[in-house]
Amino acid sequence: MSHFTKDFTQFFKNLEKNNNKEWFDENRRRYENSVKKPLYRFVDEMIGRINAVDPDVQIQAKDAVTRINRDIRFSADKTPYNTHMGAVISSAGRKDKSVPGVFLRLDANDIHVFGGAHGISTQQLAKVRSAIAEDPEHFMTLISESDFVKKFGEVKGEKSKRMPKEFADLAEKYPILMNKSFYYVGKIGGEHFTEDDLPEMIMEYWHTAKPVKDFLTKALQ
Repeated sequence: MSHFTKDFTQFFKNLEKNNNKEWFDENRRRYENSVKKPLYRFVDEMIGRINAVDPDVQIQAKDAVTRINRDIRFSADKTPYNTHMGAVISSAGRKDKSVPGVFLRLDANDIHVFGGAHGISTQQLAKVRSAIAEDPEHFMTLISESDFVKKFGEVKGEKSKRMPKEFADLAEKYPILMNKSFYYVGKIGGEHFTEDDLPEMIMEYWHTAKPVKDFLTKALQ
């Protein structure tokens, strides 16, 4: 049984054109029924599926789902609402996005499946770089695996302009060491929103990324 109706994506298409409090208040019941409640049920199912193979993930949907309200305090863009919903499914949930897991972003057009180590501290970055430097060919094999490349492409991340001296020489051969974060993004087309097997599709992405996730999780310990 599908969790979502076509109004899930239609709501965000309408919100993109009417991103203001007046419109949202008029459509608040629609948001609750077509977006929030179905999403919470969906995320709870995904947490259950992931917990079955990763017992460290013991959160609930309320710990994972991000808010639709934007934080506009320091932003030039004062539109009050995100035109997407997200959920951070990991052992820490949304409170710590540096913990490797899966981040789902659902908008009017697609389901984006993110993973990796993003928003990590300087100390955490040093740990990941050290883990890669111990056996760089192993990490390169993980991120070059054919199904990983097919689903996620490459590992992304802003690059350091200057490298610590202990990694500088190796980074010439393995530029991935220059990354300041290590994340990857896959995409499932919006036409799959209302399909019964959407959870299975997302789990395929999760299993494909698991070796990379496990490497980064161990490195950050």
